[in-house]
Amino acid sequence: MKDSNFLKEMNARHLWHPMADPADMRQNPPIIVTAAEGVRITDIDGHQVVDAVGGLWNVNLGFSCQPVKDAISAQLDRMPYYNVFRGATNDVAIELSTALADFFAEDGMSRAFYTSGGGDGVDTALRLSRQYHKLRGDGERTKFLSLKKGYHGTHFGGASVNGNANFRRAYEPLMPGCFHVPSPHTYRNPFKEEDPERLARFCLNAIEDEITFQGADTIAAFIMEPVLGAGGVIVPHSGFMPGVRDICSRHGILLIADEVITGFGRTGHWSGSRHWGVQPDMMITAKAITNGYFPFGAVMISDQVAAAFETGETDATIGHGYTYSGHPVGAAAALATLGVYAERPDLTENAAARGTQMYEGLKALKEKYDLIGDVRGGHGLMMAIECVSDRATRVPADKGTVSRVFEETYAAGAMIRMSGHNLIMSPSLILNEDEANSILAALDAGFAKATP
Repeated sequence: MKDSNFLKEMNARHLWHPMADPADMRQNPPIIVTAAEGVRITDIDGHQVVDAVGGLWNVNLGFSCQPVKDAISAQLDRMPYYNVFRGATNDVAIELSTALADFFAEDGMSRAFYTSGGGDGVDTALRLSRQYHKLRGDGERTKFLSLKKGYHGTHFGGASVNGNANFRRAYEPLMPGCFHVPSPHTYRNPFKEEDPERLARFCLNAIEDEITFQGADTIAAFIMEPVLGAGGVIVPHSGFMPGVRDICSRHGILLIADEVITGFGRTGHWSGSRHWGVQPDMMITAKAITNGYFPFGAVMISDQVAAAFETGETDATIGHGYTYSGHPVGAAAALATLGVYAERPDLTENAAARGTQMYEGLKALKEKYDLIGDVRGGHGLMMAIECVSDRATRVPADKGTVSRVFEETYAAGAMIRMSGHNLIMSPSLILNEDEANSILAALDAGFAKATP
């Protein structure tokens, strides 16, 4: 590795960072992380902190999961690559498909289409949903509905169903036929409603209204995150996703659950859909499927959807795929990760317990600092702090102030994620009570130093 002086000098000179202004990165170079172990990371200056971001929502088992590392190494030695396109496959991809069908059986999923990550998975699910309807003779079902504030990656299809202008404006016009409805966000919604149950009903009514306006026979699918992640950890009322399921079923619309973040235990259940007691028609998984150690994903498909493709009566060729679909090293990493999940049923319990602990801690911080307008969480290890300049008007805090909180929190011992005026946390599911308290203490110090 090059010496630290070289790396600091070259930081952001030649590397463009996702979700960042290149000029801003050059003026304010990002933290250079050089080592990681357990739930802690170490930067180039030797400063060690608790990683409250969990890599990027994906390192559920921490940075020291030896079984996954060993599986990657062994597979590289045995067969580093072979494709799964028509006429060929590899043994690990087959074994993983069986393991995934078992893992997601409770969610009603039985088939897997492999991808290189979550964004690929979103495009795959959108494509397959259109093809599903065409195979059934409903070729006019081409439109998609999604939630405002929802996040579904940055491929053109994903950006088109994204519900945040930050991921859309610079790339418009996007894919036609994508329509957005209000999300059940109690802190910011067009109904000015703060009661979660009433808001859920208003949002469900808005979905029904949009379906009536568009024509149910023109809509292919509704895509949603069980808990909205990058949009600010927006947790719906328990009746919301079941209500969406009911609406989709009545109107012949497929329900796609974007489980890229919520899959594999993050909500305190093994899937976000299971958390709400819902069986979708397709589930998009990635991130924690390999504990973040290898780029890999799988779109899981229900028996009902699979049946339209497997009749043999019409040509149902899937004219879609990726060079790295079913990559044997990724599949080996995923198999090993699933093996650890099977051996650690306590992980979901820990995610729920630590999530409650941190949520209560964040609420206590809100009582201390007027900069905190809202805190969200309480359903596993996904939490957010929304910073405002004025609680009465809920005007978002300026970037400089939020950046100062981020910087001071890092200096005090925790890496958090800054997303606009939200501070988001998604630590590894192996986080213990003391480590959770360390994150809370660092946040307390960060807000204390960043506020007058």
